Amino acid sequence: MIISPQNKVLIQGIFEPSGMTYAPLMRAYGTQVVAGVSIGWGDSNLKGIPTFNLVDEAIAAVGAIDTTIIFVPPYSVLDAALEAIVAGIRQIIIVTEGVPPLDMVRLLREAEATETMVVGPNSPGIIIPGEILLGTHPASFYTPGTVGIISRNGTLTYEVAMQLSAAGLGQSISVCIGSDAVIGSSFPQWLQILEEDDRTEAIVLVGEIGGDSEETAAHYIAEAIDKPVIAYIAGLNVPRGRRIGHAGAIIDSYILELGPDIGTADSKINAFRRAKIPVADRPSQVPELVKKKLRQPARKT
Repeated sequence: MIISPQNKVLIQGIFEPSGMTYAPLMRAYGTQVVAGVSIGWGDSNLKGIPTFNLVDEAIAAVGAIDTTIIFVPPYSVLDAALEAIVAGIRQIIIVTEGVPPLDMVRLLREAEATETMVVGPNSPGIIIPGEILLGTHPASFYTPGTVGIISRNGTLTYEVAMQLSAAGLGQSISVCIGSDAVIGSSFPQWLQILEEDDRTEAIVLVGEIGGDSEETAAHYIAEAIDKPVIAYIAGLNVPRGRRIGHAGAIIDSYILELGPDIGTADSKINAFRRAKIPVADRPSQVPELVKKKLRQPARKT
């Protein structure tokens, strides 16, 4: 995924309430929001952003689009995303929450076939502090720097960024992969992106209970990531009593020796500790662990 201030950005669902709120904020941050799409709102504009009925009409007017950000209702997301893919857009961020899982399965098949990166759904998107805002991150919490954040939870992403900024640790990038049942890009994909990013010196991974994403990420970090990583897992005090996850995740947990309680906070924390990845007890502890890791000698490749 190539993200820079030069990216041309489209907003699908620009006249949805969230689109109307955040499109101008993105543009004010310096993002090149060049057009919006909302059915029935063609030949109009939102605070200077030209709007069209169809993605093809927008591209015909403003040229090629690098990234689209989708705010349409859940049952319209698949159509919007497929329209973007057919039009040649290869970076899709889905802010909408509650997209039907089978719609996401179909979308991800199309995305894989066309080498399209999908972030979300149920994601505030991506921010490179001081350069570009793609989504709904509160920009005031972020400062430019060298710590990359990858998260499943939007509000915890902001909390961690605020704690890092307050401690004088700016961020190179912050991405929330989303927290719906089926999502696009994964922790390992973004870990590899940040591993190869020259500006990122350390990575903070913010997880939560449910599924096996964090356990898989811990295993991947131990095998493939050389930069220092710090983790924080939310949900430690959620009552136990029922298994969280699905059959495939449970089988994988045995294959990877992650333990039978896949999906719980304990399972995720133990997976990171087995991989020798420091785990913060609370967001306010993250900066201290990052500073400690940055003082240590780099791992040899």
